[in-house]
Amino acid sequence: MAYQAVIGLEVHLQLKTRSKIFSACPQDYHGAPPNTFTDPYTLGLPGTLPALNREAVELAMMFGLGLNCDVSGPTQFHRKNYFYPDAPKNFQLSQYDRPIARDGFLDVTLESGEVRRIRIKRAHLEDDAGKLTHPTYAPYSMLDLNRAGSSLLEMVTEADLTGPEEARAFLESVQAIAQALGVSDATPEEGKMRCDVNLSLHRPGEPWGTKVEVKNLNSFRSVARAIEYETARQARVLSGGGRITQDTMGWDEGGQKTFVMRTKEGEADYRYFPEPDLPPLDITLDWLAQVRARMPELPAQKRERYLAAGVRAGDAHTLSHSVALSRVYDEAMHEGPDGQKPGAQKPDAQKLANWLLGDVSGLLAAQGQTLDGSALQPAHLAALVTLIDEGTISGRVAKDLLPDVLTGQDPRALVRTRGLSVVTDTAAIDAAIDAALQADPATVEKVRAGNAKAMNALFGPVMKATGGKAKPEVVRERLQAKLGL
Repeated sequence: MAYQAVIGLEVHLQLKTRSKIFSACPQDYHGAPPNTFTDPYTLGLPGTLPALNREAVELAMMFGLGLNCDVSGPTQFHRKNYFYPDAPKNFQLSQYDRPIARDGFLDVTLESGEVRRIRIKRAHLEDDAGKLTHPTYAPYSMLDLNRAGSSLLEMVTEADLTGPEEARAFLESVQAIAQALGVSDATPEEGKMRCDVNLSLHRPGEPWGTKVEVKNLNSFRSVARAIEYETARQARVLSGGGRITQDTMGWDEGGQKTFVMRTKEGEADYRYFPEPDLPPLDITLDWLAQVRARMPELPAQKRERYLAAGVRAGDAHTLSHSVALSRVYDEAMHEGPDGQKPGAQKPDAQKLANWLLGDVSGLLAAQGQTLDGSALQPAHLAALVTLIDEGTISGRVAKDLLPDVLTGQDPRALVRTRGLSVVTDTAAIDAAIDAALQADPATVEKVRAGNAKAMNALFGPVMKATGGKAKPEVVRERLQAKLGL
């Protein structure tokens, strides 16, 4: 019988706070020289005391609500003791049995359309550790404490996942929620979203096996590859009569394999005890209501709204999971063409999605730009799509205008100044058709002999002769009339 994987994830998010979680030291250290964003508390100097960051608490509350967690009631900080070079205090201020959020869930839609509910065991606040770097072939390591003390939120799932596809879909949903709420940038490439994988194997109907943890995976691709590799490795060991030991593993990105870092600690090894310098914190219902009232729309709510508007499921998912895409899309649909008053003609919901996810995103990527970094005005994108719908310009002309629209120019003004309106004058179109028929008599004979598809070879030259401005429906209608079809 095949083995089944049992997987749980631990996701670490660096919160978007201005200062670190227990001191006034600024947190935006990215790109700064090593050890320049520190203070006496971060360095663990004697006599320093923690002061809890209210902003970090409220961001954690908001994230917990976004994951359908129970957030109200008392919460408390504990010292988690361990002796690593990147932990100057020799302990981490974390939360043990009274986390800020608990007992939630997240419904994840897989590529197949299946919806899987992943239970959230807990989410708790803690301070981050520093960072060790290991120069190649050097007999020493280097310590950077800029990250130490940063506001960190750790979210732990129940062991509800069974494979890499589910894990990736779950992490994408968590990232989308964190970014939509403004809780975290959640960018793995910057270390602002990290993941640990807990994985064990068992045969159906048998007890779960021994759990192995793979630490500090910093991309969704690495998470998926680590799950694939570790599942195969444990299956080989068990099939060969071996046993799995409870180890903490690292991930070798170059070799695409896990390796043993240390024997896994248990809770007793951390010697948790309540932080004596921080009293328990009570999250009242009034406080929770204030935080809830500030929450923006969640990705799942956006998705349902897009589906109701007629957007295809895949496109609705993509739009709802991107703050930048959903912002431009919503503003374009709300403002109408040229930023007119509500009630003015709006673009078709699916056609707007097609342009935003296709032509706009493709051109920006080719130019090395991001949507947020471009000068695109949502109202101008709405106007461009509406110009096509109302027959003022053709799709080809719209594509030609798009580079200018991305620089902030109004497509309606461009159409007026460049004389790009669709040609509907049948006399001008007939003249172009006559020239095309005269230039290609062989194709004309094929069409009249019964090969109707050959007419496409005549359609292109007519459109070219009119500068792409002729209305396609009129061109086809006149071509058919001229050919006697």
